[in-house]
Amino acid sequence: MKNMILKHIERVSVGILLPAVFFYLLECYTRNPLEQIRPWAQFFNILLFELVGWMLCFLIGSLKRALQTEALFTMLFGIANAYVVRFRTNPIVPWDIFSLRTAANVADNYDFTPDVPMVVVTILFLSIVVALHFWKTDIRTSQWWKGLLPAVAIGVVFLGFVKTLQQEDFQHRYRLYNKLFTPAFMTEVDGIAVTLAMNFAYMSIEKPSKYSEQEAENLLISYEEDKDKGSQSRELPNVIVVMNESFADLSVLGDFEVNEDYMPYLRGLQQGAENTVTGMLHVSVCGGNTANTEFEFLTGNTMAFLPQGSIPYQQYIKGQLPSMAGYLRGLGYQTVAAHPYHASGWDRETLYPKIGFDASLFLEDFAGSKKVRRYISDEGCVEKIIELYEEKEKNRPLFVFNVTMQNHGGYEETYPNFSPQIRAAELNNVSLDHYLSLTKLSDESLEQLITYFSSVEEKTVVLFFGDHQPSDTVAYSILAANGMAWNALDEEETKLRYQVPYVIWANYDIEEHEGMDMSANYLGPKLLELAGIPTNPYHNFLLALQQEYPVITPVNLIRKDGSKGLVQTEGSGLDQYRILQYFQLFDRGGQE
Repeated sequence: MKNMILKHIERVSVGILLPAVFFYLLECYTRNPLEQIRPWAQFFNILLFELVGWMLCFLIGSLKRALQTEALFTMLFGIANAYVVRFRTNPIVPWDIFSLRTAANVADNYDFTPDVPMVVVTILFLSIVVALHFWKTDIRTSQWWKGLLPAVAIGVVFLGFVKTLQQEDFQHRYRLYNKLFTPAFMTEVDGIAVTLAMNFAYMSIEKPSKYSEQEAENLLISYEEDKDKGSQSRELPNVIVVMNESFADLSVLGDFEVNEDYMPYLRGLQQGAENTVTGMLHVSVCGGNTANTEFEFLTGNTMAFLPQGSIPYQQYIKGQLPSMAGYLRGLGYQTVAAHPYHASGWDRETLYPKIGFDASLFLEDFAGSKKVRRYISDEGCVEKIIELYEEKEKNRPLFVFNVTMQNHGGYEETYPNFSPQIRAAELNNVSLDHYLSLTKLSDESLEQLITYFSSVEEKTVVLFFGDHQPSDTVAYSILAANGMAWNALDEEETKLRYQVPYVIWANYDIEEHEGMDMSANYLGPKLLELAGIPTNPYHNFLLALQQEYPVITPVNLIRKDGSKGLVQTEGSGLDQYRILQYFQLFDRGGQE
């Protein structure tokens, strides 16, 4: 009898202890949980692991098998999350499941060499799994259905606890950090499991307060202007847009010395060049998730009203969606999307027709183009744009939206077709040197593009901008040289990581501007306005809103007086934007 009681105590003790161990080991892949995760958050993470472990126990019918299953799954998730943090800074979020194909497409260009914490923690996980194999004292049920009722009961408790974690008053009471716009810090202080549980509340988007389709339609009507009528008589210019992969001027992070300038042509344009508008573009992503900058530019919508890390292309767009491509097609443009990589990336092959592109070109359409490293070069993209222009329909304006690939991470590998020219010797960072050298090639391609269109007779406007800054493997050394740590940036330092340059140039007269900073959601309407292309009511609304809020991103809000804030804490000033964006994305478009 005594031995039975001792064995029972042993079973229960192991069943309670190991899920807690799994939590701490998971966190050790990327941080020291005892130092960084808040006490109540540690307890809540452990509770989630306990509930999952015992639910598996009753479902599988064996505590040993349940613990082994939980250990292996946690280990694999921890490894995957550690690599995601390494490559893009931010941890895994629930909606990353929609990005698996895109991640697989570019995985072979990253360095997956495990670091010491990854090796040590993985060995500990595997040791526990092996030790459990030889554990003789197990809790077993002879028939699977006997465990079904308690498993369901635990599952209900689990779902109820997840729902509780998502309640704002509960989060405040127990000091859980709930700001989605800083997912890395959120995971750092709340723990991975609690953060994921909280994030699941944002898998669907709630309607704005006092929303109605009629109110949205009436609001759009109020922004109709006479200039939209009879505007077809205007000579419409060709519109060439290049969204350049990872193109950024990292001097915004602080001073550093290089052997030669990595973007001399762009800097020349920034010095008041004729018929040119320049500035910094505030974007919503850093180190990855290119599709979100693309979404903001093409639609005029903002990621500030959507969950951090979500991918509208894959989560929310089910049917036809209003975009610049569809709008320009309605004005008579021939609309072409050109991306020299796999069509499956971000589901572009199915999305581009939904947003108004007549044709979409992908990797196979760039056969024979020059490569840099493993990717089609920016020079190859320029040649394709020129080809599209020279073969376009006569007397029909052309809109090309080119998303490049040349500068995609990672930056550690060496290649016979790529000889880095730029060096920041004092920083001793190979990834930085490679990145800056790629940036120099992009700058040269921009010069090639503008030089060509300088000599054509048809009116043409060119927009060039970066989608986001590169990953921390590139930026960390610049940050460190300027007294900042890549994994401990304060709010103002974080905002520096979400800025990239843009250039609007025309081969005809447009009003010049320098330092016209804005967020990506305004860039499309501003391009149309500067180019003399008529705008629609949504564009007009955004252009008016820009006067009040020049920058709107998940990490930054800048008002016209220069004061800063966060969209999450802003009052009614943005309510109309929320209403119109919901209407554009979920009611007017986006649904089948």
